[in-house]
Amino acid sequence: MEGPEYAQTLRQLTLWTHHVLLPVYGRELTSTAPWCGRWWEHPEAVAQLHGLWLAWGELTGPGSGMCGPANWHRDYLGQVMTSLRDPMGPFAGCKPSAHRAKEVPPVESKDPFGPLPLPA
Repeated sequence: MEGPEYAQTLRQLTLWTHHVLLPVYGRELTSTAPWCGRWWEHPEAVAQLHGLWLAWGELTGPGSGMCGPANWHRDYLGQVMTSLRDPMGPFAGCKPSAHRAKEVPPVESKDPFGPLPLPA
């Protein structure tokens, strides 16, 4: 996604994260379970939360089965929150009042195999 579509999706994800996910499932911050107040600046967190939100919509929305919410808790919530709040996860180095951008591992070449050969 790009541009307005990305901005609208991120806004909806933010509303869900701030008004549903964190008030219910956002446990206390500790050094072993960090969270960043600027989570949207961590691409890995956005990707994982987006998947969690999409699963929420599918499993708890209109037309979902009676077991949908239980399946969401069992199959998605715990794994994503554990991954996000892992001390080595995307919020490593962030403190409750201080965001720290994650350093991306270096790569020597974006495409180590070069351009594809032209067809003969």
